[in-house]
Amino acid sequence: MTTTLIITVGLTALAALDVALTRLRLGGSRGMAGRLSIPTGLLNVHTVAGCAALFVWTVFLATGPAVLGLVGLVLWWVTAVAGLLILARWLPAHGRHSSGPVKDSWLDGGPGLSLLAHLGLVGGAVVFTTYWWAGWI
Repeated sequence: MTTTLIITVGLTALAALDVALTRLRLGGSRGMAGRLSIPTGLLNVHTVAGCAALFVWTVFLATGPAVLGLVGLVLWWVTAVAGLLILARWLPAHGRHSSGPVKDSWLDGGPGLSLLAHLGLVGGAVVFTTYWWAGWI
């Protein structure tokens, strides 16, 4: 297995973990962490695009048709952009009626896990795109 393929498979697993953990953290009745409430539709876009990206990208890695790689990349980028929009819940709120961030039990409720996961997903999408464009995978 080549180094680029090992990196790609590792980043794919981390991206899948990001999608799953975001859904677990923000879905259901546990409430939202952060300063802003995230629309359910945005969370659904992140989850559905992420699951579709994982499926299509995995099939591409196993079989190799370039068009599947392109579709997978588009889906990864949709997932990454949705993840960045989800990070907006941590933006500082200003104004007379603003309140502090809502805490949860994940790493003391701070934005660290979300920053790591979603910025990492953007980085993974950049790596995937570069590798695909260069023909390394």
